[in-house]
Amino acid sequence: MSVSELRLLNELAGLYGIEAAFREVPGLQKQAPADSLTAVLKIFGAPLERMQDIRSAIRQRKLELLQRCLEPVVVCRNTNPVYLTLRLPEDKSGLKAEVRLETEGGEFMNWMLDLSVLPVLKTETVEGAVYITKKYTLPNSLPWGYHSLSLNLQGHSYKTLLICAPYQAFSLRLKKNERLWGVFIPLYALNSSRSWGAGDLTDLELLIKWTHELGGHLTGALPLLTTFLDEPFSPSPYTPVSRLFWSEFYLDITCLEELKTNNQARELLDSSTFKERIDDLRSRPLVDYLHVMAAKRKVLEYLADGFFQKKDRRREEFQDWVHERQTVSDYARFRACTEKQGCGWPSWPLHLREGIIREEDYETRAEQYHLYVQWAIDRQFNELSTRARDLGQKLYLDFPLGVHCAGYDVWRERSVFALDASSGAPPDMFYSQGQNWGFPPLHPEKIRQQGYKYYLSGLRHHLKYAGILRLDHVAGLHRLFWIPKGMTAADGVYVKYKADEFYAILTLESQRYRSVIIGEDLGNVPGYIRKQMLKNKIYRMYVASLEYRPNPQQALGLIPEKALASLNTHDLPPFTAFWQEKGRNVADRICLPLYLHQQGWLPSPTLDNYEVLKGCLKHLAASRADIFLINLEDLWQETNSQNIPGEINHPNWSRKARFPIEVFTNNTSLITLLKEIKRLRESPSRRPRK
Repeated sequence: MSVSELRLLNELAGLYGIEAAFREVPGLQKQAPADSLTAVLKIFGAPLERMQDIRSAIRQRKLELLQRCLEPVVVCRNTNPVYLTLRLPEDKSGLKAEVRLETEGGEFMNWMLDLSVLPVLKTETVEGAVYITKKYTLPNSLPWGYHSLSLNLQGHSYKTLLICAPYQAFSLRLKKNERLWGVFIPLYALNSSRSWGAGDLTDLELLIKWTHELGGHLTGALPLLTTFLDEPFSPSPYTPVSRLFWSEFYLDITCLEELKTNNQARELLDSSTFKERIDDLRSRPLVDYLHVMAAKRKVLEYLADGFFQKKDRRREEFQDWVHERQTVSDYARFRACTEKQGCGWPSWPLHLREGIIREEDYETRAEQYHLYVQWAIDRQFNELSTRARDLGQKLYLDFPLGVHCAGYDVWRERSVFALDASSGAPPDMFYSQGQNWGFPPLHPEKIRQQGYKYYLSGLRHHLKYAGILRLDHVAGLHRLFWIPKGMTAADGVYVKYKADEFYAILTLESQRYRSVIIGEDLGNVPGYIRKQMLKNKIYRMYVASLEYRPNPQQALGLIPEKALASLNTHDLPPFTAFWQEKGRNVADRICLPLYLHQQGWLPSPTLDNYEVLKGCLKHLAASRADIFLINLEDLWQETNSQNIPGEINHPNWSRKARFPIEVFTNNTSLITLLKEIKRLRESPSRRPRK
């Protein structure tokens, strides 16, 4: 490809919000491969079959943008005046138009607008057609919310969604010397003597109560969304079937009211064979998702069968719940179809792939099972959340970036996904080949045209119960690395999103639900993204093992105030493994003890793992960070990771905690350490000594 052709291709990519060049590693600028740009442009619908088409494709895209009278979404902040940019053909720029506004509250307003008096911003000519861009200020400010505006001009109606949002997300209002702390562990790993081989919501509630008794404020887990646990099989919490439904895997069946009167289920639970099966699942060091779910499903099917045979108060409550959540019936039929087909929807017959489900395509019993378990898990989650809030405790939940390519969301909402691409990350110092995460990215234009309806539904599903919500890969609000189908991560390109629209949604929903938003901003995140996070009061993450520098004067650096601080994350080695790795270089290893001694957290420099661990925890606890999250597995010096990205031979998302909840909640040395954490969190914060 010639230099001039590449320049034109880059220009066309820019018109679609595709970055033609990006920084692969700090300081190294990389031109996106021409084949990759072409592939992504085709996903956007660019008329580009040959290189000779580039000039006409540029003209067509410019014309297409000018013919967009109104942007599909417009943001205004804090009840300020709403400004609209109108793009009008020259012959229509002096006419009168009818404006119709419907507020989120259902109020309607209509008025006539004289386009001739509006100030002109610019004039452009494409393909001989002249377009004039004008500015219009709505006559009245609007309350926070999502409002619909349409402009009717000579028989054409142009619509936009007005998102009127606060400047900032909900922020903690802490008293003097008050800073929050809590504990984290994946729920599947939180095993007990009563659960069935993996943690459940009752285990989570026990942990919440224990944290409360120790003076903590929050309890965190990985995503708890529904996943494929049969055929297909994909237990990763970061590739859920849907971001709209919880996983029945975490149900505590013994708490279900239907169990009291269902003889079949009770006989099964009381049988020696079933008890032996559960004991075996409890004894295993790894979570056996297939067999745990199979055991639970057998009981839940009996409960669902009995439930749908009755017409009582519970059925009435259920019917009301289904009526309020119209998508749940569609979801249940999708799951029932998946079971009957025995594969993901991309391999289904044509009519099913296109979203048309007939009664003969699924078993009614399977549909009823999925309806029942979704109702049951939602009720248990709601009850847990209510009791936690009554204690003043916050649930720290995780909102994953993507969903399984064969899952419900992609099947039903496929119009807002780019199905011919995968999300991922470019090569860096940790992953020389880059990363392909295997799920399709949201389409930046289609999600706007939909008014972010799908994104909002998933966000609200989490905020309903989350006092604190972590956004996986917050950089995805601004741009996402797309890997075209058939290409490798080394061939990917960045695609831009309308970050101001995402931030408006997040600040509005955060304030409405009074939930703190944490943005996962780890790794190579451009500075402008962190500036936007600060501006919108999206909390950052500070991870000590990533911030560590082999400098005894500045080993852990400055910890931000509006941040969640921790030693590590689920994708990183536990502290003990991290510290053992540093042992390969004595000069590197001694820097942290020297730093902690200088800061007053160690009586003398030592290489003892547990003493250094305690010193680090105290350092983070005494910091100004509003939130401090402790990985429970660090407290017993675990060395195995819960997840090693890209490592298929590691038992990712499966390892149980070394100690059951009954053991570690009665560990006196662990409790003593957490009481010291509480004391430091309630004392004035300490800035690092120089």
